[in-house]
Amino acid sequence: MKAKNPSTFVISMTCFDEHDRFDAEGQARHFRRLVEAGIGVFVGGGGSGEAFTLSTEEYRDLMEVAKAELKGKVPARVMGFEPRTAKQLIEEYELTQPYGLDAFQIYSLDAGHSGSPSMRMVETYLRDVLSVIKTPCVLSSHMFAHYLIPVPMIRALCDEYPQIIGLNISTDNIAYVVAAREEMGDRVEIHVGGVGQALIALAIGAQGHLSGEANLVPKLAKSVIDYYITDDMEKCFDAYAQQMRIMTTMGEVGGVKEVLGYLGLPGGDPRKPRLPGTDQQRKLIPDWVTRMRIREIEGL
Repeated sequence: MKAKNPSTFVISMTCFDEHDRFDAEGQARHFRRLVEAGIGVFVGGGGSGEAFTLSTEEYRDLMEVAKAELKGKVPARVMGFEPRTAKQLIEEYELTQPYGLDAFQIYSLDAGHSGSPSMRMVETYLRDVLSVIKTPCVLSSHMFAHYLIPVPMIRALCDEYPQIIGLNISTDNIAYVVAAREEMGDRVEIHVGGVGQALIALAIGAQGHLSGEANLVPKLAKSVIDYYITDDMEKCFDAYAQQMRIMTTMGEVGGVKEVLGYLGLPGGDPRKPRLPGTDQQRKLIPDWVTRMRIREIEGL
């Protein structure tokens, strides 16, 4: 089954300066690099975006830069981070709406000490937020939230709320991804979380994948989709294999931001509680960059 309108999104990092402040100019430079690659962008996420560390003012500043640099140039969506209540997610939605990005992700509910929420809790949460969010939105079904949205519930919600345009699925349960794709057909876009399932997603007719390493190699990540569209499967497989090599060995050198710093690109150190790479990891970066052909692939 050929995927319709295949695409890929980078879960954009948030840039900080040497004093641990939000770096608006560095962020703008980073977004311009993503635009040059033509890749879709999720902004202000809880993973690569470190959004849980941002103040309200920093979050507004990030959205302002996203509006200026991304809007109308590449698909640009708000990712956000896991809320504890529907009210928290609605507040985040209302904060980001003045900037007019293309869609807003409804992140999985974090039930805290409650552990895995009941499906009644999940449905109530989703209906509470969907009663307020009337603009295009994407549902997140993420295994790290300790639950996946049942496929029949996804169908019922999509039938009732036409503003749902997509589904971001992060799970190692590929049968769930297949079931969601079979049930939803072309009603919503489906992207899998991480490059590991990228080709599987395309093979079953889903749209593509999300990734964090695309902050470093956006052209490579986008080329996986571009070669798929043109039916050049040899190059598609080669690009995919290279993205997988980069993703699976990134930890050796401390992470995306460590490599970007070595290359003289914006990013800065991660913000606590995350920590920068060790001196030993930094020593490995030059050889790793050469082996992974980063400069060649990205034109640096």
